[in-house]
Amino acid sequence: MRDGADVKSGLVGDVRRMWGLLEVSPARLAVAVGWGVLALGSGLGLAALAAWLIARAWQMPPVLDLSVAVVSVRALGISRGLCRYLERLATHDVALRSMTTARTTTYRALARSNSWLRRRSSASGDAGPADGPAELRRGDLLVRIGSDIDDLGAVVVRGFVPIAVAIVLSAMAIGLLGTISIGAATILAVALAVAGIVAPWLSALAARDAERAVRADRAEFTAQALTVLDHAAELRVAGKLDTAVAAAAAAGRRAVAAEDTAATRSAWAAAAMPLSIGVSVLGALLVGIAVYGPSGGAPGAMTPMAFAVLVLLPLSAFEAVGTLPAAAQSLTTARAALRQLTAIERSADSQDPTARATHPLTANGRAADTRNPLPADLPDLPDGRRIAVIGPSGAGKTTLLMYWAGLFGTPEPGVTFFAEDAHLFGTSVLENLRVARGDLTEQEAETALRTVGLGDWLADLTDGVRTVLDGGAAAVSGGQRRRILLARALISPARVLLLDEPTEHVEAEAGAQLLCELLDRNSGLVAPDRIVVVVTHQLPPDQRADVIMRVDESGQVTTVFPTAGIPGSAPREIPLPTH
Repeated sequence: MRDGADVKSGLVGDVRRMWGLLEVSPARLAVAVGWGVLALGSGLGLAALAAWLIARAWQMPPVLDLSVAVVSVRALGISRGLCRYLERLATHDVALRSMTTARTTTYRALARSNSWLRRRSSASGDAGPADGPAELRRGDLLVRIGSDIDDLGAVVVRGFVPIAVAIVLSAMAIGLLGTISIGAATILAVALAVAGIVAPWLSALAARDAERAVRADRAEFTAQALTVLDHAAELRVAGKLDTAVAAAAAAGRRAVAAEDTAATRSAWAAAAMPLSIGVSVLGALLVGIAVYGPSGGAPGAMTPMAFAVLVLLPLSAFEAVGTLPAAAQSLTTARAALRQLTAIERSADSQDPTARATHPLTANGRAADTRNPLPADLPDLPDGRRIAVIGPSGAGKTTLLMYWAGLFGTPEPGVTFFAEDAHLFGTSVLENLRVARGDLTEQEAETALRTVGLGDWLADLTDGVRTVLDGGAAAVSGGQRRRILLARALISPARVLLLDEPTEHVEAEAGAQLLCELLDRNSGLVAPDRIVVVVTHQLPPDQRADVIMRVDESGQVTTVFPTAGIPGSAPREIPLPTH
């Protein structure tokens, strides 16, 4: 009994959390349920009225006696389709609004988290489960903000509304049949309970373990597939490409096998539906024969019309509960998605930067938050309009940029971080640039592309900046991708531009020229009053940076002002967050 109570308590608690995360509007949901009740109620009334009409027509009454019933049958047939259409509109309106709210909440939770951008190394071979934003890979994030929220929103269409409609319609059918025969109504109530409660419950229990396996393997497959797609060249060089492909394929096979298991068990649970219908119809028929047969139509006995309604009404009554096994599956899936999403919320709340004010301060005035693996003594952004950060891979250059952008705490206003692996979307070149500034015109986009050296490439495009990049980054070369990302950075309205490896994969001579122009406030590439910080492995000899920050392999940083020719600060060790 305790296990059952725990399951019930857990289900009720999860439904409440779903309701809160989705912020479902009770009024809009009531409208959707109302249209659903009218749609299936029309079907229920149509079945009862049609049964009455058939039996009454058998008695060959005057045609005018049947005219009202005939018109009502037609009206119910039309209203059923109309109400079903309106119910779909209302239900999907509620679901889409709720999904938008949930996705916004999730994005805000990710933004609050002080470590969600730190991804695992794609070539490390680590395929362990992700527990929170600090450990999420790109594929895990894609599942969270994509299919998890889709699954959560689907519970409105496939769970909340069908369950509410089934409860109302079942009560209506039992009540209507009860006016004819209490015995038949009792049999119908038991059959509806088996089909609407027991079968979905068994379906949910059977699918629960399989759904967990499906979700874990699906997330793993997505993460592994993205690793292969994004880093195929690096994996091939490291000799790990075949291993990564095999891991993705294995995760895909496990997901398919788990889905097949869930489908098989769901099919067995769904078998309860036709069995319940058969028992209900047979029971009603036997009750009708017992009442109508011996009396032979004597006064006070059951009429032929009532007998027909008694037998045919249960067939329509099960239409409402027929969707409940699928609703149970949807609810199980949504609960699993909810656990994934609430993990992000808990992680973000535990890392809320506003809580740091209660912690002791370090010598430089920053809060020492023991929950945050980021050190509290990272150097501030130095003075200067053109700043270069150089050093070997893994030394901590990107960490500095992310810190200066406020991505490990409260975002800094007017500061934008442009990552080296920033995404190119499978849309037009113009829309890819509008990621940085939504009001960008076509002329401004063309100017930005020519400024970064993509004039010839732009001239070869059939539709200019309206050309769609099929496959996103796969549609361009590595150098073209970097130039597009640089153009996106240049058109950004941010006062401070933090550029991570902007010339990587660009031809050596052209890349050196771009770096010189980025680090020269008089080059005209970037307005002289804006601050540009560039991370790179090596600076060209003729660069004109105001400040150079050198980070060595041990994490020590030295700031140099080239114009003065003297170090700006003593070496300082930068312990990096663990990955």
